[in-house]
Amino acid sequence: MNGLEFRDILKNFLKENDLTQTKFASIVGIKQSQVSEWLKGKAKPGYDILKQMSKAFGVSADFWLGLTNEY
Repeated sequence: MNGLEFRDILKNFLKENDLTQTKFASIVGIKQSQVSEWLKGKAKPGYDILKQMSKAFGVSADFWLGLTNEY
C-alpha cells in the first residue's frame, strides 16, 4: 500500500501522463470541475466514475484506491 491520498495519486498520474485536468475529464467523460474538486481534496470519485477511469486508461481500480503502485 502506498499510503497516498486519492488527490496525490491523481496529481501524480496527470503529471506522469502529461494530462491536463480538462483532457483527463474529457477522456473519462466527466466535467473538469470534478477533477478540480478531487485535486483539492474536497471530493473523491464514486464507484461508477472509478470504473470509468479504470476503463478509460486501462488502469486497475486498485491503483486509484492506493492499494498498488502498478497501473
